[in-house]
Amino acid sequence: MTDYKFEGWLGDKPESAQGQMQWGEFEPKKWTEDDVDIKVTHCGICGSDTHTLRSGWGPTNYPCCVGHEIVGTVVRVGKNVTQHKIGDRVGVGAQARSCMQPACPDCSVGQESYCKRGHLSTYNSVFPEGGKSYGGYADYHRAHQHFTFKIPDGLKSEYAAPMLCAGITVYSPLKHHGCGPGKSVGIVGVGGLGHFGVLLAKALGADKVVGISRKNEKRAEVLKLGADDYIATADDLDWTKKHAQSLDLIVSTVSSSNMPMTDYLSLLKTGGTLVQVGAPDNGELPPINAFTLIANAVKVTGSAIGPPSEIKEMLEFAVEKSVVPWIEKRPLTEANQAIVDVEEGKARYRYVLVNEKNL
Repeated sequence: MTDYKFEGWLGDKPESAQGQMQWGEFEPKKWTEDDVDIKVTHCGICGSDTHTLRSGWGPTNYPCCVGHEIVGTVVRVGKNVTQHKIGDRVGVGAQARSCMQPACPDCSVGQESYCKRGHLSTYNSVFPEGGKSYGGYADYHRAHQHFTFKIPDGLKSEYAAPMLCAGITVYSPLKHHGCGPGKSVGIVGVGGLGHFGVLLAKALGADKVVGISRKNEKRAEVLKLGADDYIATADDLDWTKKHAQSLDLIVSTVSSSNMPMTDYLSLLKTGGTLVQVGAPDNGELPPINAFTLIANAVKVTGSAIGPPSEIKEMLEFAVEKSVVPWIEKRPLTEANQAIVDVEEGKARYRYVLVNEKNL
């Protein structure tokens, strides 16, 4: 038993994504001795939160408490916990569990985020030992030690929180596909994920980073983030011709089935790669003509969040390179309005909910 309650913002229907979450108590997953309880101080708002609240990626198991960019203080540790102690400042990202078995083709090689045998999400999953996973729009969160990360001393909690999903979602493909000196990198969609793409591509040493969005209204901001150039696909005339074959790597954060995919591919140099990380509600992407691939030897692939080892690496890298995301702190009490503002595109570029009573 604990002397604290698990309470948070609960969605009970698709309309919850329209600012209709209700504050209430919930029963956390069944305690195991590999778990830690965290008093939540900060939680970033991710597009996945609203996708899930409205059952966009399939039926949501309501009631659901979203939020998977969690930072807080450890208040309870299981007997098997060796990585954390009471009082530690820690974070939790989008993954709650993998099978962690030596025979797993993913977990056995440090790719837990791709585990097909036991992957559970930080919210909207059911644990085999009993109970559902509830996220960080809450006072407390229960997590497995392996998927809980010590926050480096040089990193503010409000900066660390959005790195645990948005940051790692772009850091992983940038690292895996060779972002660094000598490379030209494009980031499609400069929002919560995309602005991290610009920041991290520059920090990794790319020679040229290009922000790609629909309208010119973000140009000044994206250049201020550190981008070397900016393409407004709806406003710039002949942008495909002007920038043809200019990029080695593109990371697309856009969650749309209507994006101009063929035009994006035309920006790649021969042998270049486009990595899709944004996930539309229906999962469908625009069709790709086979000759676009054949004639240019370009590659189209995808990427999920990174594994625990990569998240730890990214957090240390952020301190080393002084990566500072553009965030706006919002009180947890205003979560409903904050998710509405996210849906309306008002965030610049990540909202972080602050649980002021837990500070």
